[in-house]
Amino acid sequence: MPEVIRAKEMGFCFGVKGAVELAEELAETRRDKKIYMLGMLVHNEHVIDKLKGKGVEILEEADLLEGRDNLKEGDIVVVRAHGTIKPVYDKLLEKKAEIHDAACIFVTTIRKTLQEKEKEGYEILFLGDINHPEVRGIISFGKTVRVIEGIEELKATKIEAEKKYALLTQTTLNKNKFLEVKKYIESNYHNIDIFDKICGATYVRQKAVEELAKEVDLVLVVGGKKSSNTKKLYEISKRINLNTYLVQDENSLDRSWFEKVKRVGITAGASTPEEVIVKIENIIRGTI
Repeated sequence: MPEVIRAKEMGFCFGVKGAVELAEELAETRRDKKIYMLGMLVHNEHVIDKLKGKGVEILEEADLLEGRDNLKEGDIVVVRAHGTIKPVYDKLLEKKAEIHDAACIFVTTIRKTLQEKEKEGYEILFLGDINHPEVRGIISFGKTVRVIEGIEELKATKIEAEKKYALLTQTTLNKNKFLEVKKYIESNYHNIDIFDKICGATYVRQKAVEELAKEVDLVLVVGGKKSSNTKKLYEISKRINLNTYLVQDENSLDRSWFEKVKRVGITAGASTPEEVIVKIENIIRGTI
């Protein structure tokens, strides 16, 4: 059987851990209340199914905004680790829901910085994925925010010499992409202030998978299909080790992958629960 080697840093980050523990605690202690999670509390289907099993229902943002929800005054709503858009927060307040905001501290810090810099007269540039819920949520608190996905979009963006700009980042951004953009800005502009808001847990996980991919014959990246940080771990590993596979759980494994492999590396996204990782390890070792 192949040797299984874990990345030095992997799995639940403190933001996700806190959001899940909050929802579980409310499900146990507030049984007199209807409890909702706003969308997918975290980007992992196993975690969501477990919370549903404890009576936590999903409240979709679109349903809330368009009046298709069943939310009543006093119902509990847990806002996910990525946060949400300002109109949703406003709607929850209007409906007098009991809001438990589990938005990660990194997300709320970026949101606060955006608002502060706009008040100070800065134009906001945001480096990240416009389709990611975290990004949509943060920029909804600004007035005019230009989202750029990478260096090519930055090069195509008109930067006016007489204005001052603030560059903010998605928390789960690939650190190498950020460093590339940072280097370009520092070489070409004097009026763009850079705020590195990439989550520390994200960065150490990305560095850990870089190291792991060089040491093993095959890498498994375990995580949800909708998880941004999981996809980035996969992309980083794949560039180094072509034998890299993204799997959601043990059912995604192909046992033929391991037939001629001596060392299997495993990493996992920040929303991946430990029990899913352990099941996969046991299958590789042949214990189940």
